[in-house]
Amino acid sequence: MNNKLYVGNLSYDTSESKLRELFGAAGAIRSVAIPMDRMTNQPRGFAFVEMESPADALKAIKMCNGQMLDGREIKVNEAKPME
Repeated sequence: MNNKLYVGNLSYDTSESKLRELFGAAGAIRSVAIPMDRMTNQPRGFAFVEMESPADALKAIKMCNGQMLDGREIKVNEAKPME
């Protein structure tokens, strides 16, 4: 299991602090990244959350997948490596 999680279906209003608050309940967070669109400088609607351990990542998936955040039901799963 990878420590890095993909968080999809995010509201454009979701902030790094809100993600840290939600995922922090599952364990220690190493980093949070919300990619921005180059043209509009708006969030792209997804994020990556890296947990400290695989156990924390698995717990975060179980706790956070399907949760409501800023009016959207978020999808959380293991991030796939870039090809």
